[in-house]
Parts: sequence; structure tokens; C-alpha cells
Amino acid sequence: MGNLTQLGLLVAQAATPQATAAAPVADGSYQWGLVLGVTLALLAGLLYVAYFTRTGIIARSTTMEATRQPLFLLLMNLAIVFMIILAFLPQFTMGEDIKMFKDCGLSTILICGILLAVWTASTSISQEIEGRTAMTLLSKPINRRQFIVGKYFGILQAVLLLLIPLIVVFCALIYYKVGYDAREVSKEVPEFFDLENMRPNMDRLLPVLQAIPPMALVFFEVAVLAAVSVSISTRVPLVVNITGCFAIFVVAHLAPVLVQQEGQGFEPVQFVAKLIAIMLPGLEFFNTQTAVSTDTIVAPAYLGTALLYCTAYCTMAILLAFILFEDRDLA
Repeated sequence: MGNLTQLGLLVAQAATPQATAAAPVADGSYQWGLVLGVTLALLAGLLYVAYFTRTGIIARSTTMEATRQPLFLLLMNLAIVFMIILAFLPQFTMGEDIKMFKDCGLSTILICGILLAVWTASTSISQEIEGRTAMTLLSKPINRRQFIVGKYFGILQAVLLLLIPLIVVFCALIYYKVGYDAREVSKEVPEFFDLENMRPNMDRLLPVLQAIPPMALVFFEVAVLAAVSVSISTRVPLVVNITGCFAIFVVAHLAPVLVQQEGQGFEPVQFVAKLIAIMLPGLEFFNTQTAVSTDTIVAPAYLGTALLYCTAYCTMAILLAFILFEDRDLA
């Protein structure tokens, strides 16, 4: 218990670098406990929907379909191999290899999650509609809204099944790379495990802790794009859906830059910039580069705000999917 307490205090201090007294540390520990509780509650809600509701029938079927397709194993294996190569590849960053590795690793996990989510939404919704198999499902006691929600929850479960192994491998590589880089530059190599205190070496563990909150932001971004893809899939085929989601991903990340420059442009440019910022998701809110470049742990309050935004936008996108799918001819 003493080691766990020390680890909790370390996380709290890293998350609140301005704190100097015991009270702020306690507040940080409380905030991280709240984040953990909310995470467990969301996972419990996802499992409840998947196994105790009619919507869960569609969700389990979608998850099974996504994990069985070759793309799932291809993305997982490619991502793991790519991260292993990055861990041992010299990057000539003047001693900042860990930051570069974390940035590249998080980007790899993000891209793999988005590809799986968009591909699964396209194959499990648009192709089922075009192949008339959706009509067979809806002939059972399952309505169109349950169909959409089940597909979305099934996609999220498949994304989680992909991200969890990648995150475990990513954290293990960060833990190892701290010692590997120290050996490469002839510095003192931190012990792999602190046998005296029977706990992981904190010099190795701290970079891992700093990379965990950005992984939550990566999942939030994938969840938002999955909801957008589900909405688009109710009306367009696979190729159009993938192209549209790619365009949304790029433009949504550029939206803050467009808004900042709107005052220096013409009125049509200002109007388009504001329209893009309002309609498209603010994916830049989930950007992890700042946290990685500054070696800080993302604050619990920011994670909570990002979660609220993710939930609100996903809800709006799914409601739009209800509207688009309500009068879709399935015959």
C-alpha cells in the first residue's frame, strides 16, 4: 500500500506542477480518483449495453465482425512493428528521443483507431443497407435507432480491443527506451526495477505516466470520428465515407488556424472559417503534442472537459444519424 500511495502522490504532483502544499496534492489525488471512477463507470455502461439490452445484440455482432476482418490484425501487427522500429531507431533529436517516440507512437495509435472505426462503420452499415441485410435485422424486434446505436457501440468496442494491446506495448517500449537511450549516450542507466523498494523505477515510470492521459484523448478523437462515420454511412457508400472522414479529419485540425486568421481575410473567408469551426468537430481539443513536448501530465480537469465535449458531439452525430436513417429505403 505504501508503494501505491507514493505512486499516487507522484501522479498528483506531476499533474499539478504549481502545487507546493499537501492540500493541492490531495486535490490532485481526488481528481485522478474521480477520472478513474468515471472511466470505470463508462466501461461498465458499455458492457451493460452490450450484454443486457437488445442494442447489445447488434453491438456484439458488429464487434465480432470488426475483429474477424483481416484489417484488424493487419493494423495491430503493423502498429506494433512500427513502434518497435521507432523505439530503436536513432532520431537525432538532441536528447529528446523519448518525446519524439511518444508523439509518433500516439499518432500511430490514433491513425490505426480511426482507420478501423471508419472502415467498420462503412462495411457494417452502408454495405448492409446496400446488400439488404439490414432489412432482415430490422424485421426482428429491433428498431432503426437501436440498430444505429448498436453499430456505434460495437465499433467502440472493436476500437478498444485494438487500442488496449497497442497501449500496453507502447507503455512497455517507453519504459524500456528510457534505459536504452541512456545507454546510447553513455549516461547512467536507470535500474529496470527498484528491488530495494519493490516498485518500478520512477525514472522509467514517469514518462509512461505522462503518456497515459494523452491516450484517453486519442480514444476521444476516435470516438468522435466514429460517430461522424456512422452518420455518413447511413447515406453514402464506403469510398465516399472514407474520403469524407479523411477530409473532416484534416480540415477540423486546421479549423483553429483558420479562425485565428479570419480577421485578416475577406468576409467570405471569415464566414467559411466560422462555419467550419461550428459544424466540424474541434479535433484540435484532443491534440496531444503540447503535453508530450512539455513532459507534463494532462490535468484531470482538461480530460473531463474533453470527455464532455466528446460525449456532446457524439450524441449530436448519432442524432443526425437517426434523422438520416429514419426515411432511408431499405427494400
